[in-house]
Amino acid sequence: MALKKKPVTGMKDMMPAEMEVRDYVIGLIKETYKTFGFSSMETPCVEHIENLCSKQGGDNEKLIFKILKRGEKLKLDTAKEEADLVDGGLRYDLTVPLSRYYANHANELPSPFKALQMGNVWRADRPQRGRFRQFMQCDIDILGEPSNLAEIELILATTALLGKLDFKNFTIRINDRRFLKAMAAYSGFKEEDYDSVFITLDKMDKIGLDGVAAELKGNGYAEESVEKYLALFEEITNDVEGVRLCKEKLQGYLAPEAADSLEMIITSVESQKEAEFKMSFDPTLVRGMSYYTGTIFEISMDEFGGSVGGGGRYDGLVKQMGGAQTPALGFAMGMERLLLIMQAQGIQLPEPPVCELYIAPLGKQAQIKAFAFTNMLHQASIKAECDMCDRSLKAQMKYADKIGALFTLVLGDDELKHNQAELKNMKTGEKTPISLGDTFLTEFVAAATQAEDMMALNMDELSIDLESFKQFEKE
Repeated sequence: MALKKKPVTGMKDMMPAEMEVRDYVIGLIKETYKTFGFSSMETPCVEHIENLCSKQGGDNEKLIFKILKRGEKLKLDTAKEEADLVDGGLRYDLTVPLSRYYANHANELPSPFKALQMGNVWRADRPQRGRFRQFMQCDIDILGEPSNLAEIELILATTALLGKLDFKNFTIRINDRRFLKAMAAYSGFKEEDYDSVFITLDKMDKIGLDGVAAELKGNGYAEESVEKYLALFEEITNDVEGVRLCKEKLQGYLAPEAADSLEMIITSVESQKEAEFKMSFDPTLVRGMSYYTGTIFEISMDEFGGSVGGGGRYDGLVKQMGGAQTPALGFAMGMERLLLIMQAQGIQLPEPPVCELYIAPLGKQAQIKAFAFTNMLHQASIKAECDMCDRSLKAQMKYADKIGALFTLVLGDDELKHNQAELKNMKTGEKTPISLGDTFLTEFVAAATQAEDMMALNMDELSIDLESFKQFEKE
């Protein structure tokens, strides 16, 4: 069987340029969320199949990459059903594993626990632009906080991050599962039909009000209920006034505290926000996960369509995992979607650090010396490289030019004999003699700080163990 060089369908290889961008965004995500008190944690990519198939993940449960039992546990000849063959699967989100994690470690964790997760998830979905079968999610969750302060903090933390990434004029769409149920009950739908009704309602942005009406009637629901239901959406506005109208209109169906909570969240975020965005009450927002119990929200990029992330309350999931009843709230962003929109918006990222010095050794002894100098520069937080492939000088200079090295230094027998080499400014061509002894670092910094091509370095902050360097050379 011939080996294949292309990645598996729905997966992708990442080139260094893309990784530079991803690493920058990941670093900013971690930095921002940690200022809000979120602590990094991690769960395995493989989860118990029982947890993944608990009827909490909505349509994602149909997209699980399932894993066969291993070794003696795998008995193909006697298997009668899937459960005889499968005991695990690749996680389709980070919320289900987090709930198991908290149920298992709650006594070891602070309360409330503010979790930051970044990791790959897998869904056997149809690949398309910006959508892969393996993709990275970034989640922040607050477990153990029942008040609306959790919602407010999650929204403010996430919008602060998007502001730092230069996102503007996006929308936080917000709803509450209690509103969805109250509106359905008010309209005369039976409780056992709610999920089916909500699946159709979730298509509102694609098929419109008339499309939703036609589908609901086509599914056999009473015309009176359908018309009463859809009349609500024509009447409700997308602001706190819409929330207040629901509170008034849905008396007896909607708990007053649910409306008060949603109004508080919207007004508090609006008054404290730093980034440029708007809050929008959206009674058509459903979110597909069955584990949501209260507030739900999404971030919409209006000019690009779709969302870059979403989340909500899942107060009952930890208990289902065998833990105590725990209030929980989470928010997730998809890294691929985020990067795609950043690219479309033309968001400029900081330039990556360039190679400040490339050392070109000629010969074995020169290579040892070059490696020692490169290591010394790394200790001083100076980006430097040297050749380790025994390439010709011409090939090395070509490589130095390709990586944009600011300075080059050629080390050959003559340079080693005289303990001196020439530092070449690659932009101006100017050459400066430099010692190959103990003063190498300080002489390089002095020469570099005089050049326009390089940011000034604070020599007082540079420290190097010269004895370690000498010992390295001897070895």
